[in-house]
Amino acid sequence: MDLAGELAEAMRAALWPSLFAFAFLTALELLMPRGAVPIRARAAGLTFWAILLPVTITVFALFNALWRWIGIAPLVTIPLDFGWAGTALAWVLAPLAGAIVADFFFYWFHRAQHRWLWRWHAVHHSVRDLSAINAYHHVSEPLFHVALMSVPASLILADSGASAPAMTVILYLHASFIHSPTRLHLGPLAIAIVDNRFHRIHHSLEPAHFDRNFGAFTTIWDRLFGTAWVPARDEWPDTGLEQIDQPRNLREWLDLPLRLGRRPADAEIAQVI
Repeated sequence: MDLAGELAEAMRAALWPSLFAFAFLTALELLMPRGAVPIRARAAGLTFWAILLPVTITVFALFNALWRWIGIAPLVTIPLDFGWAGTALAWVLAPLAGAIVADFFFYWFHRAQHRWLWRWHAVHHSVRDLSAINAYHHVSEPLFHVALMSVPASLILADSGASAPAMTVILYLHASFIHSPTRLHLGPLAIAIVDNRFHRIHHSLEPAHFDRNFGAFTTIWDRLFGTAWVPARDEWPDTGLEQIDQPRNLREWLDLPLRLGRRPADAEIAQVI
C-alpha cells in the first residue's frame, strides 16, 4: 500500500471510532449529567477536534511509514496474544494487556509533559468545562507524542495478536470517558482501570490533587510510582487552571502556548504539576 492509501486507511480506522465515542458519551453526559457543560463549550471542542483528529492521524501514519522505511526492529517483544485462553477470551485480554503496556510509556510521557512541555500541554489542562468532546489538546501535541512516547515504545513491541473490532471501539470510548462529566463510573473496576472520577483528580484545581493520577488507562503505574490519589465517593473537583481561561476560539486555541510565556516557578504554579 502506498503512503496515500495508508493514510486514507488510517483515517478510516481512527476517525469513525472517535466520532462514535464523542457522540455516545455526549449523549450519556446529557442523560446522566454530573454538572453542566455549556453548548458553546461543546461546539468549541468539536471545532478543535475537527482539526486535531486529522492532524493526529496524519502524524502517526507518517511516523509508522518512516519507522518501517528506516527498518528499526524492536529490541524486546512481549508476547501478549493469550492464545492459551481461547480465541474469544484472547480477543479481550490481549488488547487490554497491550493497553496496560502502552500506558506505562504514556505515564512517563505525561509526566514529561508536565515538567518540560507544560506550555503546550496546558491547553488540555485549561479546560474548565471538561467533557468527552472538550478533552482536546494543542495541535502540536501529536509531534511530542511521537518523539517522546512512540519512538521508545516502538523498541518494545507488545505482540497482542488479533483483537475483536469491538475492543477497539471500547478503548476509544474509554479514552474519552475518563474526561466525561457523567454519574456513570466503573465502580469496583476503578481499582485497576482509570475512570472519570480518577482522572478528574488529575485536572483538579485543588492543591491536594496536583501531580496526581497521570495514567490514562490503568491505575497500576500511578500506584506503583506513588502518584495515585483515589477519589472519595463524592469527590468531584472543579477543573481548569486558576490563572488561564480555556480557549474560546481557534486563535486562542492555537496561540495559548505563546501567550503562556516561560514556565513560572514551581511554587507559583502548583496546579501545573
